[in-house]
Amino acid sequence: MTDVIRLRPHHILCIGFFEGKGYSDDFVLNMYHVISQLDNNAFIQLTMQGDVVCSQCPLDTNGVCSTDKKAASYDEAVLRLTGLSSGSTYTWGYLRSVIKERILFCGELCTVCSTCKWYEICSNKNTAKGQ
Repeated sequence: MTDVIRLRPHHILCIGFFEGKGYSDDFVLNMYHVISQLDNNAFIQLTMQGDVVCSQCPLDTNGVCSTDKKAASYDEAVLRLTGLSSGSTYTWGYLRSVIKERILFCGELCTVCSTCKWYEICSNKNTAKGQ
């Protein structure tokens, strides 16, 4: 197996709506780097802990997120709605299709992310795509 990228389940949504805004310049650059590594065949292991996106987030201190309870609730909602499992490995293409089918196309984005500071951006982009 090639390199495996560890991602929190809710970061699948974040990546899909990312538009270059973020918590800091380092965070934005890291997000672009993570996105550049993804193609349909990239292997993603879902984790409920800090991942490659968190690694440059100013809310992360020594691997601990200052908003971890909120992030964990987003992750749990994604897993509940999609049937995916933390610790399991999937291809990026499969994860994106499951997210689209079971969250975006069903109007469940608000169920996962309504308390996120970036929700309005994502919601507007999701609506604009007719999803």
